[in-house]
Amino acid sequence: RLVSKDGRCNIEFGNVERSRFVFLIDIWTTILDLRWRYKMTIFISAFLGSWFLFGLLWYVVAYIHKDLPEFNPSINHTPCVENINGLTSAFLFSLETQVTIGYGFRCVTEQCATAIFLLIFQSILGVIINSFMCGAILAKISRSKNRAKTITFSKNAVISKRGGKLCLLIRVANLRKSLLIGSHIYGKLLKTTITPEGETIILDQVNIEFVVDAGNENLFFISPLTIYHIIDKNSPFFHMAAETILQQDFELVVFLDGTVEATSATCQVRTSYIPEEVLWGYRFAPIVSKTKEGKYRVDFQNFSK
Repeated sequence: RLVSKDGRCNIEFGNVERSRFVFLIDIWTTILDLRWRYKMTIFISAFLGSWFLFGLLWYVVAYIHKDLPEFNPSINHTPCVENINGLTSAFLFSLETQVTIGYGFRCVTEQCATAIFLLIFQSILGVIINSFMCGAILAKISRSKNRAKTITFSKNAVISKRGGKLCLLIRVANLRKSLLIGSHIYGKLLKTTITPEGETIILDQVNIEFVVDAGNENLFFISPLTIYHIIDKNSPFFHMAAETILQQDFELVVFLDGTVEATSATCQVRTSYIPEEVLWGYRFAPIVSKTKEGKYRVDFQNFSK
């Protein structure tokens, strides 16, 4: 199976000749595609690393200016940074500066231009790190593929007559009351074919047109829909029969594209069906009914029946 039932692609890239440096060029997409454990590791490391690095720099400034207690500064000595007594206090001052805590105990004086420049540089870099990392976390949380998890397909596809024509039918449902705007459903039939020249093409793709009674675009996707593909002379299923379909080697991948109403982000939902999951001569059980109060009720217990 190339596409799992939940839409993940079962594919592995081997012997990719291009350098991994190209992934660092598009660092934003690389960060978004990372798993949460790696993303949180980078998130924590970025802040701790910058705090510790600038803590070392603040310690160096205090060391060069001889502000540390081991130099026995005079009473009239004005340090670059007040109350830095060692590496630990330098780290704390770095943390307070970058996250703008400002306890008021440690502060930069006007004695050293180097310290003022370092303060400005750390403040600017801290804003950049904070914006990038928090933006990456927010972008990953709000990615449209999470919305796709609330779109579900029936476990099986069925082949039966609809409107006097033999059709392949699939049921799809939106589990949220918010709509997918501009939804479009289509399919690809993946199979191995041999060309007249004798070339074997693995995963050859054939377009499968799916429709509902109102068309296959701009669906009013508020309740479960039964989409169907008409099996005519132009259909790749035309030469299959109930007795031979299990002997076929194909995978039907179904796509649903749409725009999330809440965020205006586009999303795609995928699933697939292999011959064992296509039932010939069956129909889907009804799931929509009307209550006494006049509301429409969807019984998802019968969704895949």
